[in-house]
Amino acid sequence: MNNARNFAFWGVLLLLILMLFQLFSGGQSSMSSRSISYSDFVQMVDSDRVQSVTLDGERVEIKAKDGANLVAIKPEGEVVTDRLIAKGIDVKATPQEESGFMSVLSIYLPLLLLIGVWIFFMNRMQGGGKGGAMGFGKSKAKLLTEKNGRVTFDDVAGIDEAKEELEEIVEFLRNPQKFSRLGGKIPKGALLVGPPGTGKTLLARAIAGEAGVPFFTISGSDFVEMFVGVGASRVRDMFEQAKKNAPCIVFIDEIDAVGRARGVGIGGGNDEREQTLNQLLVEMDGFEANEGVIIIAATNRKDVLDPALLRPGRFDRQIHVPNPDIKGREKILSVHARKVPLGPDVDLRTIARGSPGFSGADLMNLVNEAALMAARVGRRFVTMVDFENAKDKVMMGAERRSMVLTPEQKEMTAYHEAGHAIVGMTLPKCDPVYKATIIPRGGALGMVMSLPEMDRLNWHKDQCEQRIAMTMAGKAAEILKYGPDAVSNGPSGDIQQASALARAMVLRWGMSEVVGNIDYSEAHEGYSGNTGGFSVSAETKGLIEREVKRMIDEGYDSAFRILTERQEDWERLAKGLLEYETLTGDEIRRVIAGERLGEDGDAGTPPAPSDGGSSSLVAIPKTRKPRAPKSKPDPEPAPL
Repeated sequence: MNNARNFAFWGVLLLLILMLFQLFSGGQSSMSSRSISYSDFVQMVDSDRVQSVTLDGERVEIKAKDGANLVAIKPEGEVVTDRLIAKGIDVKATPQEESGFMSVLSIYLPLLLLIGVWIFFMNRMQGGGKGGAMGFGKSKAKLLTEKNGRVTFDDVAGIDEAKEELEEIVEFLRNPQKFSRLGGKIPKGALLVGPPGTGKTLLARAIAGEAGVPFFTISGSDFVEMFVGVGASRVRDMFEQAKKNAPCIVFIDEIDAVGRARGVGIGGGNDEREQTLNQLLVEMDGFEANEGVIIIAATNRKDVLDPALLRPGRFDRQIHVPNPDIKGREKILSVHARKVPLGPDVDLRTIARGSPGFSGADLMNLVNEAALMAARVGRRFVTMVDFENAKDKVMMGAERRSMVLTPEQKEMTAYHEAGHAIVGMTLPKCDPVYKATIIPRGGALGMVMSLPEMDRLNWHKDQCEQRIAMTMAGKAAEILKYGPDAVSNGPSGDIQQASALARAMVLRWGMSEVVGNIDYSEAHEGYSGNTGGFSVSAETKGLIEREVKRMIDEGYDSAFRILTERQEDWERLAKGLLEYETLTGDEIRRVIAGERLGEDGDAGTPPAPSDGGSSSLVAIPKTRKPRAPKSKPDPEPAPL
């Protein structure tokens, strides 16, 4: 419809331009004629100097025999036709109706053309036909009608509790009598809260696919404009549309863009945004009843929302959408693997166990990377090897085999990573070592990955202390092998992670008997130069730093002692890494036992030699948050 209107407009515009060009070109030709008096015209006729004459009302257009174009105006009532014919002059006449129409057209056509072009471009600038210049305050909510690719609750997995709560809302819309006969009222709003990538927007699309009622979707940023009052006007218009289509659902994505707490920030806040929020609060639960309109919003920043927005009556339900557990990850993998041809050796539960802390978006990316890797080597289906390689790429970064490493750098990397692996396998509270490699990945020359047996929900003091020891094992290995004067900057990442974990133990978790059960994290942030914080004495600050240093030093001493006691195993593993470059957990144990790995594939065929290198040696891959785990982030509180 819009395309037809655009084609029609441009066609009319082109026709008008052609007519205007023809008119102006005709006028220009007439303007090139020289005007003479009527008496001169009569003399030219009598002296036989006129070739042809065109009569246009009172206007006489003369074509002289010498080629000149002349124009004369004859007096009213004067008849010259007989004289011209008697002289043998060719006489032509122009109809007066056509002349009148063209004269009117020549006056009004330029004006109409300019008005049309102005209206067209103003319409484009003000929204392309959606309200035009007067539609600035109209809502940008879109009615979602997915005929193809419709998402239902069958496409949502791993967040069963959140799905059950929203399924109840859909059931309420389908069969309200089931709940109303017991006095239940339809919820006015549901707030989806969770980390990025956990499926909040996917849940909203599933509601749209299941509800069978009008579903409007809009982003929180669509309300806020630089003009005062526009956001509030759009909120009013959105609810007017929703009431006309009730019962219906309105989904506001990223509501924190408009729902931030009022009165905060520089200058007391933003007046336009707060006015928009006030209008949203009134529309959701004000004087006028808002029956049949359910608001569903999504955010990953609940802490910044205004308290008035979170109270019952506006958002009656706050649904937490967390990262999935191991069962949820397995279900999500099965959903994303529906369209992927899987090999007989693929075990989705093993993949789910090896991806702790992955969100739904991370798992979708994992399946996609595995499919791309299988296609890259020409396979017809995706194998377990492809999933393992994809998981390594997602968690540790892509291999950088093009980097050039000297034999000395490669040897130091092998002893560094072997130190991590030996200490991690010796200490019982450390997670099992999953893989060790000296192939550069991302920003690291090598790394050791350890994965928990199950999802970790909390941390214990002995686990933290042993993790610090495993983290500091890389530096202990370099000093034990090459001496304190030859230590490199490779352990810099290890030191950062150990410091972060130790500070979390002291400042937040109360795991230091000397400092006690006091939360000093806010004071430490203020002391570091960030906003907030409270005053603490210099003595307390020194005590905190001494405790942090003590925990790290004890971890280092423990790692040094273990490597000294198991130096033969450590040497053997380092040489195995130099030979095979990448070893899995089972292969690490076989190398330590002195076994020679076979070349049948299952024991780890040596890959092609690597010339990879990096600017620094990082033993444990960095996660998105600066904390100690070497795998994807666990759901425990992150250290400072």
